[in-house]
Amino acid sequence: LSYCDSVWVLTNQTPFYGDDCGQVGDTGTMRGTGDAKDLADVTDAQRFADGRIIGHQVTVKKGKLAMGDPVALKVDHARRSAVRANHSATHLLHESLRQVLGEHVAQKGSLNAPDRLRFDFSHQSALTLDELKAVETKVNACIRQNSPVDTRIMTPDDARAIGAQALFGEKYGDEVRVVSMGVASTGKGIDGTTWSIELCGGTHVSRTGDIGVFVTLGDSASSAGVRRIEALTGEAAFRYLSDQDHRLAEAALALKAPPEEVASRVKALQAERRALQGEVAELRQKLALAGGEAEPGAETVNGLMLHARTLTGVDGKSLPPLIDEYKARIGSGVVLLIADTGGKAAVAAGVTDDLIDRLSAVEVVRAAVAELGGKGGGGRVDMAQGGGPSADKAEDAIAAVRKLMGA
Repeated sequence: LSYCDSVWVLTNQTPFYGDDCGQVGDTGTMRGTGDAKDLADVTDAQRFADGRIIGHQVTVKKGKLAMGDPVALKVDHARRSAVRANHSATHLLHESLRQVLGEHVAQKGSLNAPDRLRFDFSHQSALTLDELKAVETKVNACIRQNSPVDTRIMTPDDARAIGAQALFGEKYGDEVRVVSMGVASTGKGIDGTTWSIELCGGTHVSRTGDIGVFVTLGDSASSAGVRRIEALTGEAAFRYLSDQDHRLAEAALALKAPPEEVASRVKALQAERRALQGEVAELRQKLALAGGEAEPGAETVNGLMLHARTLTGVDGKSLPPLIDEYKARIGSGVVLLIADTGGKAAVAAGVTDDLIDRLSAVEVVRAAVAELGGKGGGGRVDMAQGGGPSADKAEDAIAAVRKLMGA
């Protein structure tokens, strides 16, 4: 292998952990033992042959490496430490979810990477903020205990007898590795004082305090009946919390309020905005109606009154009450309103009750919508709505309605 060559390499023994149990493979270096100082980066470690062999994905950076060469393998221990912290945190998270949500919670997948963790579990609904906070609090309580993490080999039956959690559908041999951590007044284990016990072959911290801190990033749907929580630990969690504090301080400064009042101030501003939006919509309707019966737009088509107008500053939701108002004004006839909403068109049409046997508002809307580049439109015979992407075709839409009326 020469410079920049990238291949999978097998060795007779290795300190590298191969991707398994939701834990990503180790990275590090592979160095020749001769004077040439041959060097390759190990960018991944994977398991082959049902986990019996670990392969190293290497890229040569200096010198050459050949089959049969003795090599020295070195794991990136800083990266592995971050992965270990996230893996141990998923165990604490699993049990905390069971405590908060119920014993129906079961692991459905996980990812333990150096920068984050991801945990999929069985649950039908999204977690509330209170539930997420309760889970996070329980995990951090176990971390602060700084209790030792115990690993031991035993039979699957003995593991189940002490309450160990296993992955559903996973096949286990005659011996399994059991990882226990956390202290609980009424828990699992031989003496009933262990918080989490799981069958696991991954790497873990020595004490729960090595995790540092645990922060959830949120809950989302992974698939039907499966939720996903993503979280951070250690240095990544501290950086995230620091960034959040900075953003909160910026928001507090902008609102001229202390941090603890930011949420209530934002809610008050949202309520004020909704009220103002209602007032603006009402004013826009009044402006659209301004001018009384002398306003332009009314014409006679084939013996029927047609009131057709294009409007700006009015959204689609405001059109139905305007249709009713114009129908009341003209007494008998057809009303067509086209609102320009940022280049797109919102359309509404109305037909007075005395004419619905001759013409349907749905027909009127569909004729207009077709000219505006849209499709369909629907509603009742006396009032219908639709829309199209081309508000600049409003005059063509009005002409199409005139034609429909027999012009």
